[in-house]
Order: sequence, then structure tokens, then C-alpha cells
Amino acid sequence: MAQSPAHKFGQLIGNILEDIMLPLLEEYCLNNNLYLDHKAKNRKIRRGKKVTWEDLYGNKHDLDFVIEKDGSDYQRGNPVAFIECAWRRYTKHSRNKAQEIQGAILPLAEKYKWLNPFLGVILAGVFTNDSLKQLKSLGFHILYFPYETVIDAFKVNGIDIKFDEQTPDEDFKKCIEAINNTDAIIKKIGNYLVNKHRQNIDLFLKKLESRLERLVEKVIIVPLFGKTFEFSAIQDAIEYLNRNDADHAIGPFKKYEIRIEFSNGDKVEGEFKTKERVIEFLEFITKN
Repeated sequence: MAQSPAHKFGQLIGNILEDIMLPLLEEYCLNNNLYLDHKAKNRKIRRGKKVTWEDLYGNKHDLDFVIEKDGSDYQRGNPVAFIECAWRRYTKHSRNKAQEIQGAILPLAEKYKWLNPFLGVILAGVFTNDSLKQLKSLGFHILYFPYETVIDAFKVNGIDIKFDEQTPDEDFKKCIEAINNTDAIIKKIGNYLVNKHRQNIDLFLKKLESRLERLVEKVIIVPLFGKTFEFSAIQDAIEYLNRNDADHAIGPFKKYEIRIEFSNGDKVEGEFKTKERVIEFLEFITKN
């Protein structure tokens, strides 16, 4: 089925949002040894341009941006950020779009919960406060370009996009043709949006950086067994060690010693009596 001109126009806005974010995300990933996957990339390990990930139930989800740790053109890494772009013109569609985004990203966040991935959305157009609150309550970080700003970005470049449900398809077609005829106009529209919302863009990237600057690099678990020996003198302890065969030591379980090493050089250590407490500790780390 052929797409309507209104739908094509929405895709055009979505592409502009992706064009705005692409160089910013690429720079961040390059500086932090991370891999950015997106539709414009010709990645060797996949067919076509879609960035597709599979959830726990085998359902596939197409995304706009995915940031990976240890990823490359030839190897899929661990996803540490899922980011979607979306445009909506009418409030009656904004809640549905929010739910659509949730349906695409939350199952993936659940599958990779041990990585505690960053969940981001770049929105433009008309989104109700309720739809934005709904996304925020589920852990999404939002960069939002309001409808009025998008209108102004086109208007200063000589294009009127104040369309409504009565706008003829012909008007949409003319608008799309005017934009597609030159990359310069698209770039100017993008630059206008960036300049108007520079502070919000920087805040969004700061939240991304805050989440990803402390990725787990290594988890070390040492289960300890054996009897406890206490000595009142150093010499007595040395004598014990000299006659003790550590390679064949046996005894009751004592505790787990845990050390977690992060990409920024931080280390967290802990001692726990049960594996349940170890798991609780690891789950806490993934959420913070």
C-alpha cells in the first residue's frame, strides 16, 4: 500500500531529528570507545539498513539508534543505549505513539536489564503532558522539540507546514518536494532546531553520558571455604602458612567476596554470606 503524503511528511521530520542527533551521538561514541548503530550505516553483519534487535520472546524491534559496548561493523556488542525518534502532529495520536515506543524498547530493556541501558526518545510535534509523563515514569529520557518550534524552523526557510486534517494531499506533496530538492534547506532547518534547543540537547547528552560513563567492565566472585585460624603473633601466622597446603584446603563455606570494576576506574567491593545477598547486591549495581 502506498504511503500517504502526510505519512511521508512525518517520516521527513523523523529523518531531520535523526540528522540532528547523528553527529552528536557519533562524536560521543568515538570519544568513549563505543559503537553507534543506525540506519544510515552500512554494517557488515546485517542485511539491509534496519537496526533490529530481538526481545526475550523472539519479537523483533526496529530502532533508530543503538549504542553498543564492544561492538563493531563485524561484531554485535552489548546494547547500552536504545534511542528512538518520533513526530506527531495531533494530541490524539501522542499517547498511542508513546505506547508504541514503550512496546519497542521496554522488552529490549528487560532482556538486557543487567546492562541497565539508557532509554532515550527524541520527540517533535504535539505530545501531551500525560504522554511525556508516561514515558518519564518508565525510565525514558526525553528530548522534545515542540510543534511551534518546528513550524518556525520551516517558516524561516520559506516553507509553511501549518497543516491540519483538512490539508489536501497536494499541499503535502509540494512541501515534500520543496524540501527534498535541496539538502541545504534540511540542514538549515536542523540547525535552527539545534540553536533553539541547545540547552535541552546538552542536557539529554549529559544524561546519556552520566549513564554510560560507568559501565561494568568486570565482576569478580571469590567463594571462600575453610576453617578460620587466629594468631596472636606474626611468627605463628607465618609458621601456619608454611605448613598449610592451600591447594587442597577443604572446609565449610564461609562467604562470597565480590569486586566490580567499572570503565571509569571505579571499583566496588563487598562481602556476603549468601548467594541471595550477592544477587541482590548485583541487581542494585545495575540500577545505579
